[in-house]
Amino acid sequence: MKKLLNVLYVSTPDSYLHLDGENIVISVEGKERFRIPAHNLESIVCFGYLGASPALMGHCAKHGIGLSFVSPYGKFLARVSGGVTGNVLLRKEQYRVSDSPQTCVAIAKNFIVSKFINSRVVLERCIRDHFENVNTDLLKEASGYLRTRAIELQQCESLDEIRGYEGDCARVYFSSFNELILHQKDEFYMQGRNKRPPLDKLNAMLSFLYTILAHDVQSALETVGLDPFVGFLHRDRPGRPSLALDIMEEFRAYMVDRLVVSIINRKQITGAGFSIKESGGVMMDDETRKELLTAWQKRKQDKITHPFLNEKIEIGLLPYIQALLLARFLRGDIESYPPFLWK
Repeated sequence: MKKLLNVLYVSTPDSYLHLDGENIVISVEGKERFRIPAHNLESIVCFGYLGASPALMGHCAKHGIGLSFVSPYGKFLARVSGGVTGNVLLRKEQYRVSDSPQTCVAIAKNFIVSKFINSRVVLERCIRDHFENVNTDLLKEASGYLRTRAIELQQCESLDEIRGYEGDCARVYFSSFNELILHQKDEFYMQGRNKRPPLDKLNAMLSFLYTILAHDVQSALETVGLDPFVGFLHRDRPGRPSLALDIMEEFRAYMVDRLVVSIINRKQITGAGFSIKESGGVMMDDETRKELLTAWQKRKQDKITHPFLNEKIEIGLLPYIQALLLARFLRGDIESYPPFLWK
């Protein structure tokens, strides 16, 4: 089993990364602030604009350490990648399957059914644990809608139909999302999902962690030898990691949504850590971003029994496991792709 290594999140805007021997060094205004052996890292996510030295980027590319640059809003900017690794026959099969509408529909159904079911579990657990403090009728209506659409989805015959179902269910799911917030309701609420830029604090947190999740999924796909830019559900666009976006649909509710709700309800983050820019976009300050990243890293170390493998794994390995299962399906080792279903 793959070992879960560390991800280095560099959240100070004025940070500059460079290489010193086998160590990665972070400097701010010319002064060293932090160093860590490169072999301890799986990837690096940098939220500043000063960047990294060419030597560091070359070292990361050579040794398979993912290096991504993200704006303070959480928008993905760029990624440094080395040579393509893995079995070329696996990627050729991936490309062949991506050109088969019928097979794409079958795989895409699994991605989205998983999203519906996992989103529904988030709502149902809120009803179960907090029925005295929430609008159970609203949550039950949304949960029932997701259940019905998950069943109806099996009859879809095109990717456009699946995308339509996904859009409808996302709208219904997020229309009930405010009910999950039990504390700090005046500070954290949404009027539907919005992004680029996020227009409220809740959407700012979701968008930020979705970007981090996409980074983790893309790294997992590259590790098993799949091309993250050739997907089965999301349309191919230049520079868009379509397959990473496909697979992360399975994890949005389980890994991101419930973590954001938990952090708010536990008051680990307050509304004071956000600001509104001239564009109307909401942005987190440095300390809030650090708090969110710390919670994300801690969450990834928790363990879960994988529903298909029936083995205990760290949550942070879920993207890698699903990428591995997808690769096994494409090679013909298993009959169908088993999505992650939260129980």
